[in-house]
Amino acid sequence: MKNEMTLAFDSISENEAFARVAVAAFVTQLNPTLEEVADIKTAVSEAVTNAIIHGYPDGIHTVIVRCRTEDQTVQVQVIDEGVGIADIHQAMEPLYTSRPKQERSGMGFMFMEAFMDEVQVESEPGLGTTVTMRKTLGNAEE
Repeated sequence: MKNEMTLAFDSISENEAFARVAVAAFVTQLNPTLEEVADIKTAVSEAVTNAIIHGYPDGIHTVIVRCRTEDQTVQVQVIDEGVGIADIHQAMEPLYTSRPKQERSGMGFMFMEAFMDEVQVESEPGLGTTVTMRKTLGNAEE
């Protein structure tokens, strides 16, 4: 069975927790393990934080989270129409941050990749970024 939902919210840090919990609640229909829920919540937190901090550094704009489930696979997209990423490869390198003065660790994409099965980043400077993450539930060895 397929199911979808879309959230749109202001790019303020308080909404990162809202997005994380909303996606976790949506995914519960697949009966995930606590570890799978924690993995998804962590990845969503990182992607939404990146959109807020890096996508919209000057002002409050809209972040969109789209979630889709099909069979036992979850797809989450975090979308901003912000500044975009000039060099996606560099941005995905561990410890790289475009905001060192804000004491950012540069580990966001690494965490997303560690907790999800697949992470794709599409971005164009001046037009924004879409991070697409997928995870199939129930893949753990029994």
